[in-house]
Amino acid sequence: MAGAVGRTCVLVTGGTGLVGRAIERVVKEEGGAREGEEWIFLSSKDADLTDPEATKAIFQKLRPTHVIHLAAMVGGLFRNMKLNLDFWRCNVFINDNVLQAAHDVGVVKVISCLSTCIFPDKTSYPINETMIHNGPPHDSNFGYSYAKRMIDVQNRGYFQQHGRRYTAAIPTNVFGPHDNFNIEDGHVLPGLIHKAYTAQKEGTPLTVWGSGKPRRQFIYSLDLARLFLWVLREYDEVEPIILSVGEEDELSIKEAAQGVVDALQFKGEVIYDSSKADGQFKKTASNVKLRRYLPDFKFTPFNTAIKETCDWFVANYDTARK
Repeated sequence: MAGAVGRTCVLVTGGTGLVGRAIERVVKEEGGAREGEEWIFLSSKDADLTDPEATKAIFQKLRPTHVIHLAAMVGGLFRNMKLNLDFWRCNVFINDNVLQAAHDVGVVKVISCLSTCIFPDKTSYPINETMIHNGPPHDSNFGYSYAKRMIDVQNRGYFQQHGRRYTAAIPTNVFGPHDNFNIEDGHVLPGLIHKAYTAQKEGTPLTVWGSGKPRRQFIYSLDLARLFLWVLREYDEVEPIILSVGEEDELSIKEAAQGVVDALQFKGEVIYDSSKADGQFKKTASNVKLRRYLPDFKFTPFNTAIKETCDWFVANYDTARK
């Protein structure tokens, strides 16, 4: 994986977020880095990636040979519904700036992080990597979805015109330590963890937004981090790859909430508020392509991963993002 002159420098944008922190842990604590590799975890404080000049400057200063591109404007269902234009503009700027700056300094490989919510709303299941552009995404997050889809278009363009092997990984719902546990704006699991923790402390019921019926595949951030390192080192396609647990591991929101309740030993009442939107009912993804490459990869069982995440949140409550 060495760069053109034998030096290898991996730059991780969004390096202090959920997935960035997980990659840092795998690199530093699980021996994920190889000898001689330099790893740089970039945060939004280091550079404004929505600004082309700032992006160009940081890339010219650091001169990475490889990039894992995680930086994005992200949020849960309700924030997406309110701010579709902001999600579109911010993410289009970030992605274009990062990919072009990477090309300009001769980066060998960029792996961008997409999401299964970019797939068409009306589709057959399970969804796979060939179906990204087959129809409009769900209306609740069309801004974010279209902006992320454009990375795939851009990757193909860099390959066609410049022979660059820039690609994208598509995880399902990610959770783990260092997540954003904000109840209003965060994703479903960290929001539930924070709510259940508060309800437990205050002796109030736990209110879950929506019916609890929608289904999701959840991937533990540390499993995803290990897979990102594999993509960085071994995956040579420009076409994207879905990184996910199997279809058989899909859970309803109700089952996920029960996992949180068990992990936190919550004893109160659980109420489902059906007046709140459910979002997309399901977005079942196929991990057949991943399994073709990695038939023996072991995912952390959901209950183990949710317990580790809840324990981390409780231990780091004062400093966790919320």
